[in-house]
Amino acid sequence: MAAGWYSYVVRFNGITTSAAITVAQVKAATCACIEILRAHVTQFGGTTSLQERIMLVRKTTRATIPLFTPVKLSCSSPAALAVASSCSNGSGVATNEGANGDKLIEEGFNVLNGWLWIPTPEERPLITPGEGVGLTFPTAPTGQSWSGGIYFREFQG
Repeated sequence: MAAGWYSYVVRFNGITTSAAITVAQVKAATCACIEILRAHVTQFGGTTSLQERIMLVRKTTRATIPLFTPVKLSCSSPAALAVASSCSNGSGVATNEGANGDKLIEEGFNVLNGWLWIPTPEERPLITPGEGVGLTFPTAPTGQSWSGGIYFREFQG
């Protein structure tokens, strides 16, 4: 395998929550950096225009969340070093929020449109080895069926 950057996604689909909670998290392996490429949230079934808030935060203490192994975005990529079992990557409704650190982005969005964040290259957060981020509803969202994810690339050398 050649050294380089490889892209992955941790995603969630069809979850329902009525709590302020993390719905996806990614933690860099202790031997690799990751760069956040984009994040998104959308809902299914709702037809009423409502505002919600979402944020991408550094996690100082990991949320307890169902494990999710990052999906390769290219079939030629190696498996992610940030594997679910050792990095606690996950998606779904967290049962324990953990602790949030710096807010990397916090925005409001209309549930009928969804939320998509694609930072310019200069604004992409670089997550150092062992550090993690979470996609979190800072306030309890409406009872929708939510989907979304965090797309990232990982340096393997």
